[in-house]
Amino acid sequence: MCERLEVIQPGDQFLRLKASAMGIAGTPRQIGQLTADLGLSPDDVEPFGWFKGKLALGLERRLADRPRAKYIGVTAISPTPLGEGKTVTAIGLAMGLCRLGKRAIATLRQPSQGPVFGIKGGGAGGGMAHLLPADEINLHFTGDLHAITTANNLLAVMLDNHVQRRLLPLLDPLSVTWRRVIDLNDKGLSEIITGLGAHPQAPLRETGFDLTAASEVMAILALANSLSDLQERLARIVVGRDREGRPVCAREIGCVGSMTALLRDAVRPNLVQTCENTPVLVHAGPFANIAHGNSSVLADLAAIRLGDFVVTESGFGADCGAEKLFDIKCRVSGITPDVEVLVCTIRALKYQSGRFDVKPGKPLPENLFVEDLQALHAGRANLEGHLDILRKYGIPIVVAINRFSTDTDREIQAVREIALAAGATHVAVSEAFSQGGAGAEELARSVISACELPSHFKFLYDLDRTLVEKLEIIAREIYGADGLEIDPMARKQLDSFQALGFGGLPVCVAKTQYSFSHDPHRLARPTGYRFPIREARLSAGAGFVYVLAGEMSTLPGLPASPAALRIGVTERGEIFGIG
Repeated sequence: MCERLEVIQPGDQFLRLKASAMGIAGTPRQIGQLTADLGLSPDDVEPFGWFKGKLALGLERRLADRPRAKYIGVTAISPTPLGEGKTVTAIGLAMGLCRLGKRAIATLRQPSQGPVFGIKGGGAGGGMAHLLPADEINLHFTGDLHAITTANNLLAVMLDNHVQRRLLPLLDPLSVTWRRVIDLNDKGLSEIITGLGAHPQAPLRETGFDLTAASEVMAILALANSLSDLQERLARIVVGRDREGRPVCAREIGCVGSMTALLRDAVRPNLVQTCENTPVLVHAGPFANIAHGNSSVLADLAAIRLGDFVVTESGFGADCGAEKLFDIKCRVSGITPDVEVLVCTIRALKYQSGRFDVKPGKPLPENLFVEDLQALHAGRANLEGHLDILRKYGIPIVVAINRFSTDTDREIQAVREIALAAGATHVAVSEAFSQGGAGAEELARSVISACELPSHFKFLYDLDRTLVEKLEIIAREIYGADGLEIDPMARKQLDSFQALGFGGLPVCVAKTQYSFSHDPHRLARPTGYRFPIREARLSAGAGFVYVLAGEMSTLPGLPASPAALRIGVTERGEIFGIG
């Protein structure tokens, strides 16, 4: 429940005590102060406790006459299983820009509880570059993920009831494609059978659960530009087919109004801050390896009018989140990047050499942190490949070397030379994790300088191409494949979507984040292979066709040692172990 601030204004001492009880380092500004700093009125942001707020509906339209900020994308090279500090770098860059006297605001995705309790841990940054209140952002936050989960599953419940009672339009039970979702890595639910028991209340059929981050409802929330647009997109969700093969949409099941009611507040972006009080909009959380991987259009539309610079982060590498930012999200928002920041680390480049035994859920090997210029150069093709991808879009590129304490000056210099030779316009070292905004000032200056260069942004493909042609372009130009290898069932699905009039949609590929290819074991910059597509799904409401490559799962499982084992609460109510 949203709670309004009391009339009395708490002093700094009270806020410190309150923040300490919540496990927050430093003194965050209360939401009213943060709102005022952005030049907004109390009516523009509804407080959700002391340190969080939700933007008012339609705020982005009321800000339309303000000057447009520079739009900075942040992506990365292919990561190790522990990640390469992309969120830390995005947060640090926003803080660094503020330290240089610029008004900066970041737009980030909300973490899913799947990775929070699984392998990756929290998604609110870390060290001296994190969001406040980090524990709440990583857990229930403002309830948006719960609302998305419930709205998705309401449609599933209503759909089963519709089929079981043989309501009009009559659906073919075997054609139903809508699945349930859960915001936990509950692998046991990935494939289920409904309708069991002596008195079944649902049709007997095979179905399953996806992660909430992979739900089409999540994608819709992230791509909607208003509450009415959200409702219209929900209505267009295709849930199955009737006996004649005609697509049946959610509007024909009759629960779109109820779904919209559940999402009425979730569609409003959430305002929080960094540990240096830089404003951040955290909203929506589609994964980049199994969804479109970017924060919401509504957050960007508001942020672009609230500062001089907007820093937005895409999930995983340029082959995943950045490609989907450009070819899916930017088509919807109408906002294209002025500069793209490509985060890389020395350890990731060494890992790409294939000489190190790295396994998800386990610590990185010690020899990965010893100077090894040979391994670095053996893995350089990965950095060069991501730069090649970004150059195709015609925008200036800043390579940010996220420095770890074990990195040597010779390794840093080698990466600088590789990046500049491969087409980066600027290279900067970032030490935001250890130094906060001060450690990102070099990166901030490079971004400011890169923004003075011309941006000739262009999409990778035209929408009038067929679905298969679009996938072929992505496979060759982004993944470095020789072409596609499409499973016969996937081919039938794609041909069907094309024939039904959905061929003009962009495409979204679900694949591993650890490689340009479909295979996480193909490191560096694989070539000479065909990119396999085993299944195609229609996300008509979100506005894209969604394909699965290789063994990609839409509901991951837990590792041998889940992060949930290390999370707890002290007697003072402080949550520990997230991050």
